[in-house]
Amino acid sequence: MAVTVKLKDIIEGLEFQSDEGSSYLKTTTGEVVYTTDYELRAAEDETPHEHLPEWQIEVLRVAKSILEMDDYLPLPTKFDIHEYSIMERFCRSREDDEMRDDLCDAIRGRGAFRRFKDSIHEHGIADDWYKYRDEALREIAIEWCEENGIPYTE
Repeated sequence: MAVTVKLKDIIEGLEFQSDEGSSYLKTTTGEVVYTTDYELRAAEDETPHEHLPEWQIEVLRVAKSILEMDDYLPLPTKFDIHEYSIMERFCRSREDDEMRDDLCDAIRGRGAFRRFKDSIHEHGIADDWYKYRDEALREIAIEWCEENGIPYTE
């Protein structure tokens, strides 16, 4: 049975998801760890790593344990999270028609994330966006925990 995890740790792990790496829950301790694809490939390599600094050896040790042990569970990927969809829902949630249209226009096409960020700052609603995004990530984290039978606390 998995230990009880802190929901904020899962959410933080979700925030770290990227093209270059992933976050994992160590089910025996409740710790959330992040490792890059590079670190996972290096951990698979049989080349000795003694010449590396201690911090890097520890990073590779964690990556190796992710590869070899069954007690690491991958968190939802950035593709599972789909931040663009969260941005789109946020844009459509705005009651002011002009603001809603401006935000929806900002997220169309190449450079959508940059334009969106510029627009929320221009409209003075950056705090609203971050609260909305945090709540969306919280819902994803709760759903993931429940799907995987992981008990959690706030």
